[in-house]
Amino acid sequence: MTTIAPPTSVFAQILDYANRANPYPLYAELRKTPVARQDDGSYVVSTYREIVDLLHDPRISSEDRSAGDAGENAPGMPAAFIRTDPPEHDRLRRIVNRPFGPPHTPDRVDGMIPDLRRLVTGLIDGLAGQSEIDIVDQFAYPFPVTVICELLGVPSEGEPRFHGWAQALVDALDPGAGDAAERDRKRADALTQMGVYLAGLVDAHRKAPGPSLLSALATDDGSEGRLTDIELLASAVLLLVAGHETTVNLITNGMLTLLRHPGVLERLRRDPGLAVHLVEELLRYEPPVQFLPNRRALDDIEIAGTTIPRGSQVVLVLASGSRDPDHVHDPDRFDPDRFDPDRFGLARDRDQHLGLGGGIHYCFGAPLARLETQIALAELARRLVRPRLVVDPPPYRDNAVLRGPRHLRVAVDAIAPDAGPVVPRPR
Repeated sequence: MTTIAPPTSVFAQILDYANRANPYPLYAELRKTPVARQDDGSYVVSTYREIVDLLHDPRISSEDRSAGDAGENAPGMPAAFIRTDPPEHDRLRRIVNRPFGPPHTPDRVDGMIPDLRRLVTGLIDGLAGQSEIDIVDQFAYPFPVTVICELLGVPSEGEPRFHGWAQALVDALDPGAGDAAERDRKRADALTQMGVYLAGLVDAHRKAPGPSLLSALATDDGSEGRLTDIELLASAVLLLVAGHETTVNLITNGMLTLLRHPGVLERLRRDPGLAVHLVEELLRYEPPVQFLPNRRALDDIEIAGTTIPRGSQVVLVLASGSRDPDHVHDPDRFDPDRFDPDRFGLARDRDQHLGLGGGIHYCFGAPLARLETQIALAELARRLVRPRLVVDPPPYRDNAVLRGPRHLRVAVDAIAPDAGPVVPRPR
């Protein structure tokens, strides 16, 4: 007797590592059912309009209310603001933003440009004499890790510790990554170790404040007061992990896309200003975060002809929404001019992307991630002489949520000398 296996859902195929290199045809299939119930009772939302509606719907919660008071965190460690709802979310985010961006610190990110240039130049200088390089290990990973550690005030000798901790935390996001209980155990262990390490740093910054973000958060009193120690630790963990993991993928996906589009790579080499609009298209075309797996319905929600019952898990597939042909013209084409208003005018504003999320949880570090990637790609384009892919497709990381190559091997003829500072600006 022949046993016929039940059909695998489209979303389950997306989670399958075999489809990591190119999930986009599966996203097209997924969009045929904009809101799809899965066998585990969760609902996967894949079309642009529906995703945007739910990102702004107060009936969609980011808290994991099913996991008890401690949630997914280590004992005594509260959720960072990305996993909270208003009004607590709004309070925490305002306090953390005070030393990072407008209106209180409007020049923080732009003031980092010389340091970003210094780090990029040093990393590319270090590639000299090599005929083959790994963009991930030798550039895309060390660059944003160093940036976020310098921003927060983490000593350089502490940077290597975060690799294993960050890996445990991002693995916990991936619904297809092995045993859930084991993932949560490793996450809790990593949070505990990070908390202990960061607590020592916070104490040191209080005793000898400096210009770092940790010093500001530990000592600055605004109208809403300071974060508690435990809130500060939770926020620091979030900033350290989110502050580099997504940027690693954005830079690597960006370089991979440019190497697959050599004409665009040559344009960027000649015109660094192209990087500004190009990075927006990369966020749409090859986003570093493919979907948000941890939303929950606080009430019955009627959307696209489907009722999502109260208490259901909701997955928002951002990468699918950004390629929805009902929203984006010619969505599967990489178009570096798509977001250039001088070329296409306001009509192209309809081609908005979801690469940085939306609503109250819009990416906190978006200005820095954009700037890092613009400078990184412009300098790589300018200084790598005749770069070409060694393997295509490259090997990918296991994680389906934070999707990006594990390694990106590139052959080069030489590394051109640094020709002086060039900061991408819109043309």
